Amino acid sequence: MPALIELRDLTIAYDRHPAVHHLSGEFRRGSLTAVIGPNGAGKSSLIKTIAGLIKPSQGEVAFRGTAPHDLAYLPQAAAIDESFPISVFDVVLMGHWRRAGAFRPISAAMREAAAFALLKVGLEGFDRRSFGSLSAGQRQRVLFARLIVADSPLIMLDEPFAAVDSRTTGDLLRLVERWHEEGRTVIAVLHDFDQVRRHFPETLLLAREPVAWGATAEVLTADNLLAARAMSEAWDAEADICRGAA
Repeated sequence: MPALIELRDLTIAYDRHPAVHHLSGEFRRGSLTAVIGPNGAGKSSLIKTIAGLIKPSQGEVAFRGTAPHDLAYLPQAAAIDESFPISVFDVVLMGHWRRAGAFRPISAAMREAAAFALLKVGLEGFDRRSFGSLSAGQRQRVLFARLIVADSPLIMLDEPFAAVDSRTTGDLLRLVERWHEEGRTVIAVLHDFDQVRRHFPETLLLAREPVAWGATAEVLTADNLLAARAMSEAWDAEADICRGAA
């Protein structure tokens, strides 16, 4: 499969201290890839940079055959304001934003698509509920319904199963696998290695620098995981700045 996203000597830095250092490689079109690594390894920074939320300090993210805006991004739960007064249905309708924008009226077809998405994630009848009143698992189902409505060829998930019950995780994993079967490209930041082994054919192992990237069975080896841990533990937050991270 051809590359959909190419990373070229990508460095992502905060105050010129790199969160991701000199990463090159590609996500192939239609691939299903887990991004793993120790805490502070740069996983979320990478996802946010691909989504266009962070500007690289060095290198670039090149899209092949799709536009950077033609993607759907699910942030970590901690980044979502649960106190904002919005209904479940309105959250799902936000999935139409890429096509409708701020001023196009919501059509009957768009509403039908949102209702069908709620049905697919097991939340039929929840449309008028307040988003903030839901459990963590229910909120994540709503956000996955929003991804269904977005209907994007590229889907990026940042810790989508954190603090979510096992039943919801199983349901949402089946939805991720269905997206993969449909030929969509899915990139997910994950922590559960068993989950990665069972459901994600490809894996990128980060420890601020790339440790391994390829078939999951070849990446998730004891040697690679040990190397990632050693690289993470050896990282010095007070080290000299990266000269390339201008």
